[in-house]
Amino acid sequence: MTLRPETSEAGLSGIVTLSLYDREGQLIEEQTVKNLITDAGDLYYATRGLAAVVPSATADATKVTGMKLGTGTTAVTKASTAAALITYLTASNLAFDATYPQIANLGTTLGVNAVYRTTWGAGVATSAALTELVIVNDAGTNATSTAANTISRVVFTAINKGASDILVATWNHKFLGA
Repeated sequence: MTLRPETSEAGLSGIVTLSLYDREGQLIEEQTVKNLITDAGDLYYATRGLAAVVPSATADATKVTGMKLGTGTTAVTKASTAAALITYLTASNLAFDATYPQIANLGTTLGVNAVYRTTWGAGVATSAALTELVIVNDAGTNATSTAANTISRVVFTAINKGASDILVATWNHKFLGA
């Protein structure tokens, strides 16, 4: 007798909302885009979960620390160089906002979101062509990140962030068991 796995909606998915505000705090533009959780991201979440089990023989993963922006448009893939930031925007590396990450329990049978947020204030990450964003474990490094350091990447329609504008990226990774 062969056992076949049941199909389910179990899994991990991600969505990011990019909100651009002017100097008065008025919303200029907002985009919500599905992201790709990379192979390194799958490994990150599995490793973090197993490392919390007692007793555990699994080493814990290096925690993610923030986000980085870029201007590349190469399609996202789960592995290889396209899982990482393609064209890093110098000095766009920032840690998560002070009260993030957060957990958002969506309710019975609806799953749970891991919520990450980073804010690029006036004068930071100014560019007429922001098109890519990543969550990384090396946000303190003012350089591009490798695929191994990148748990999520998204490519979006170009955003023109002027010198006085504020960009807020809110990223949700949804966990839904079967």
